[in-house]
Amino acid sequence: MEIGKQIKKYRTLQNLSQEQLAFKIFVSRQTISNWENDKNYPDIKSLVLLSYLFDISLDTLIKGDVEKMEKIIKTDEVTEFKKIYCVRTIVAITYFTISPFIWRGFLGEAAIYINYIVAIVMLYYIHKFAKLKKSHDLSTYKEILAFTNGTMLDEDEKNSELKKRKYQVVLYIIILVALVVIYSRVFNCFF
Repeated sequence: MEIGKQIKKYRTLQNLSQEQLAFKIFVSRQTISNWENDKNYPDIKSLVLLSYLFDISLDTLIKGDVEKMEKIIKTDEVTEFKKIYCVRTIVAITYFTISPFIWRGFLGEAAIYINYIVAIVMLYYIHKFAKLKKSHDLSTYKEILAFTNGTMLDEDEKNSELKKRKYQVVLYIIILVALVVIYSRVFNCFF
C-alpha cells in the first residue's frame, strides 16, 4: 500500500514524530506505526484529519491505493457478474428448451411443479443480473462486454450506446412476448 509511505513522507516534511502526529489526529503512536508499516489502513475519519493536517487533498494522500483497490474491486465485481450471467443463462436455457419436452415425458404432472421451481430460480437470477447491470450503468451488449473484459468504453462509444438504450426496452418487450407466445404454443402442443 502507498498510504503508509505517504503518511511517513508528509509527517517527516512537517517535522512531526509519530507520537506528535498521533496526538493531533487522536490515535495512538502504535496506530501511526502500523499505518506507516502497512499493517493496517486508516479509517475515513483519520484520512480526513491527515489530509487536513498535511494540507493536501484526499486524492493526493491515497492516490496509489485507490487505483489498486479499484482494480481489486473491479476484478471481484467482474467475476460475480460473469457467474450470475452464466447461471442465469443456463437456467433460462433449461427452462425454455428442456422442460416442456423432457420433464413432461419422464415426470408426468410433476413436471409442472418443476417448471414453476425452475421459473422462480430463473426470475431470481434475472433480477440479480438486472441489479448488477443497473449498479454499473450497463445496458447494451457492448457495455456489458467491455465491463466483463475489465475495460471501459471511450466517450464517443458511450454516447453511441446511450442512444441505443431508447430502443432497447421496446426490443426486449417484443422478444419477451415472442418467447412467451412460442413457449406457450410448444408447451400446449406437448401437454
